[in-house]
Amino acid sequence: MPRVTLPSYRRRLPATSYRHAGNFTVLMLPESALVLRRSIGAALFFLLVSFSCLLLFGNADYSRFASSNPLVHVSTVFPSNDSVSNEYSLENILNEASMKDKTVILTTLNEAWAAPNSIIDLFLESFRIGDRTRRLLNHLVIVALDPKAFIRCQAIHPFCYLLASEAVDFREEAFFMTPHYLKMMWRRIDFLRSVLELGYNFVFTDADIMWFRDPFPRFHRDADFQIACDHFTGSFDDVENRPNGGFNFVKSNNRSIEFYKFWYSSQETYPGYHDQDVLNFIKVDPFITDLGLKMKFLDTANFGGLCEPSKDLNKVCTMHANCCYGMDSKLHDLRIMLQDWKYYLTLAPSLKRLSIISWRVPQKCSLDSLNTGSPEKSAQEN
Repeated sequence: MPRVTLPSYRRRLPATSYRHAGNFTVLMLPESALVLRRSIGAALFFLLVSFSCLLLFGNADYSRFASSNPLVHVSTVFPSNDSVSNEYSLENILNEASMKDKTVILTTLNEAWAAPNSIIDLFLESFRIGDRTRRLLNHLVIVALDPKAFIRCQAIHPFCYLLASEAVDFREEAFFMTPHYLKMMWRRIDFLRSVLELGYNFVFTDADIMWFRDPFPRFHRDADFQIACDHFTGSFDDVENRPNGGFNFVKSNNRSIEFYKFWYSSQETYPGYHDQDVLNFIKVDPFITDLGLKMKFLDTANFGGLCEPSKDLNKVCTMHANCCYGMDSKLHDLRIMLQDWKYYLTLAPSLKRLSIISWRVPQKCSLDSLNTGSPEKSAQEN
C-alpha cells in the first residue's frame, strides 16, 4: 500500500544545509537560527554582568571598582553618598512649601531616625490621622542632616533639603548631651536663623513629636517667639517656665533674627550646655528686654510631652517624646501614643467630652533613664 503523507500545518522552517569537510559532515544552521543563538548569548552575558554588578555594589570596594570599570554605570539608579545633593536651593524649597503668609513647618532628620518603621514614619503618620493636620504636610520641609536621610526623605515626602556639614557626621543616633548631640543641636539653631533671614516664619518640630491637632489656632498672635515647655507654670509670660527647644513658632523679623544670633553665640558663654539649657540662661538676659522680643511659653495642656503629658485628649495638639533616652524607648512609647489617639478617635462625641481616657505613656520613657551626669541635670538642680 502506498504511504499517505498528511498535510503539515506547522510553519515551515528554512532548509538546513550540510557542508562536507573531509570525512565529516558539518551541520549548517540557517541564518535566522544563528541570529537567535547570538541574541541569547548576548542576553546571558548581560545578565551575568548585571548580577556581578549587584554583588559588587554591596561591597565596600564597589566605588573603586566602578570608577575603573566602564561597564558599571549604576550610580544614577543607586546614588552613592558622594553624589547626593540638593536639586533646588533652600529658598526655592521654602517658597514651594510655604503658606500664603510665608510660614513653613520644619523638622530635622538623620540616618538613625530615617530608617523604615522608625521615628520619621510615626511622625508622618500622626499628620495623616490627626485633626486637620493632613493638609499641613503640604507645608512641611524635612531637613536631612546626612545623605542617607536625604535619600529616604525623597522617597516619602516631596519637600526635602540636605543640610551638609563637612565637619560633623550626623548619621548615627546622637545620644543625649554627648559632644555629637551638642553639635547637632547648635547646627540646628544656626540653620533656623538662616531661614528667618530669608524672610520665612517657621514652626520647628522635632520628629519625635506627634501632631494630633492643627496647632495654629493655639498660637499667640502677638508673639515673635513662642516655645513648648517641659514644665508649664500656668502663665504664658512666666520666665520660670522650662522651655523645650523641640517645638517653637517663630516669626521672621529683625527682633527674632537678632535673638537667634544671640542665642547661637551664647554657646561660647556657656560651653558644654545644649541650646535648651542656654535658652534657660538667656531668657532673662537684659539683651532680650532691650531687643523688644515678645516671647511666649506654650501650655502643656495643648503642647504636651512625656515630661508633662497633656491630660485632656480633647485639647491636645502635639505630644513630644521628651524626657526619654534611647531610640527603642522612644519608638515604644510613640507607638503607644498613636494607639491611644486612634482609640480616642473611635469614641462617640459624648464619650470624648467626658474625657474618659488618658495616655498610657510614659512606659519605657522616664526621667530616670536620662544621663544623670549631663550638664542639663546640674542646670535643672540649680
